[in-house]
Amino acid sequence: MPTYVYECSLCNNVFEVEQRITEDALKDCPCGSKGTVKRLIQPTAIMFKGSGFYVNDSQKATTPAVAPPEKAATSTETTTAPASTPVSDKTKE
Repeated sequence: MPTYVYECSLCNNVFEVEQRITEDALKDCPCGSKGTVKRLIQPTAIMFKGSGFYVNDSQKATTPAVAPPEKAATSTETTTAPASTPVSDKTKE
């Protein structure tokens, strides 16, 4: 259940209330004053857990998170053609 933070306009009382998302916002201060309350927007903390996430968004260069697989030389490897070939300039004819 989410926790909402409210502030009273008359006594400046700040308090937290656990409410369902479907419930209406509070209108009266629980301290008994005749002030109205407004819901405050609070930042949320997000923690990503698991492999591939770093706390400070950086990775040490000396310790990779996942080591690349070792590539063994086999006789069944095929060679590939170069990705691009140079284009000759035929405008000088």
